[in-house]
Amino acid sequence: MLSYSEILIRLSLASLFGASIGLERERKNWTAGLRTHMMVCVGSCLIMIVSAFGFADILGRENVMLDPSRVAAQVVSGIGFIGAGTILFMKRGTVHGLTTAAGLWTVAAIGLATGGGMYFAAGTTTVIALIILWALKPLENKFEQKFKEKALRITTGTDVNISELMKVFLKDSSIKIKSFTLDNDEGGNSYLLIFDNYDQIKMEEVINIMKEIPSVKEIYWTR
Repeated sequence: MLSYSEILIRLSLASLFGASIGLERERKNWTAGLRTHMMVCVGSCLIMIVSAFGFADILGRENVMLDPSRVAAQVVSGIGFIGAGTILFMKRGTVHGLTTAAGLWTVAAIGLATGGGMYFAAGTTTVIALIILWALKPLENKFEQKFKEKALRITTGTDVNISELMKVFLKDSSIKIKSFTLDNDEGGNSYLLIFDNYDQIKMEEVINIMKEIPSVKEIYWTR
């Protein structure tokens, strides 16, 4: 059985590890911040302690067989419900919060490791997680901007002249369209254009022209 001081050490370290990752999420104002990460890590730590030592008083009795890992194992699947709550499906099918959900899953694992007395593994994972979330972000942004598809979605009424609409793009050779998709329904038309290459200034000029067309209801530009 663990002593009170050892229990206190494990729960305190779990809250510290969770807070370290939670602060990184908090500064970016994500759905799950400091308190959420701390609660997940401390809760996982306690579950691990209970799973490993909570049934010590009945072990060894006749016809009693226990697997000490079964309770702790439920954290791995249970954390999925919390993680799913941080994933937001935004307008236009954009998904946000996957990194935060993965962070909560990692924090739960850190809590389990701390509760099991694996302090070095828990501490090392915390440091690595912080490097992934914070230090690698500039590198990710650099590659994202280089390879991310540039898309323009235009929503119009049913009375729009498609040929006139497309001439706005085709008359400028500096804007190269990679693909074009049209969705038609009773409420109007939706055009999705993916670009291979474009001139930023020219594209802004084209968008300003599109804004002046009465039949254009909405313009959504990702760059």
